Amino acid sequence: MPPGWYPRNPGEISHFLSGFDRGAARAAIAPHAGWFYSGQTAAKAVSSLEPATETVVVIGGHLPSGVSPLCALEDAVQTPLGPVPIDAELRDILMEELDMREDRYRDNTVEVLLPMARFFFPNARIVWMRFPADTDSFDAGKTIARCAGTLGRSAAVLASADLTHYGVNYGFSPKGSGPAALQWVTEVNDRRFIEAVQKGDPEMVIQRADLERSCCSAGSVVAALGFAQELGASPARLAEYATSAAQADECPDSFVGYAALVFDPAGVGMKIK
Repeated sequence: MPPGWYPRNPGEISHFLSGFDRGAARAAIAPHAGWFYSGQTAAKAVSSLEPATETVVVIGGHLPSGVSPLCALEDAVQTPLGPVPIDAELRDILMEELDMREDRYRDNTVEVLLPMARFFFPNARIVWMRFPADTDSFDAGKTIARCAGTLGRSAAVLASADLTHYGVNYGFSPKGSGPAALQWVTEVNDRRFIEAVQKGDPEMVIQRADLERSCCSAGSVVAALGFAQELGASPARLAEYATSAAQADECPDSFVGYAALVFDPAGVGMKIK
């Protein structure tokens, strides 16, 4: 991962991630920008997952509809906090069930969340996956839940997705620039996508991400939906929403939306600082 995505010093990482309340969620959706912009929002999502989780299935995206899902075949992944072993047993079953290919590409959607997974789940293993933006990924999420259950594995899904990429840097400026554009992104475009996730409708999630350009990795989101619904979790709860514009002195020409969405067990809520 190039410099700038997250601190390389273990002490800086531990300091940044200390103080978040823990939850009991079965799945969560977190952003994957550099920690300066989205780290707090991402940490609220990751820390919401059940602390006793044995395997964190980290699902990234940046894959278009119709391509095969990808999976890392390494034995472990490196983080500044030390190596994290991969759950090869669960991964290999999923590779067969989902007809996945090896992930050989540089991509930040999984990588940027790995130090957080290592910090909050120091004894857990992971599975590294990336899913395409289509409803097959919803069924894949259900398959993950069933396969983990067959193995008797306490697993949680951490989906990685940023919301609207707005402005000249991204070739998407339907509302011009300035505060009015930022208000439209936060109160209309991103809100509509979040509402689709909370309704639990994978087709609506994919459609809004595609037609409204409100999510860069919708495949990971619908996989989390499928996993959560298979386990009977509550509808998604918005734990935090933010944009990269908050880090600027004045409204920038380009910015990105971020959300921490959490799927608690049915009837269970969590208060996050």
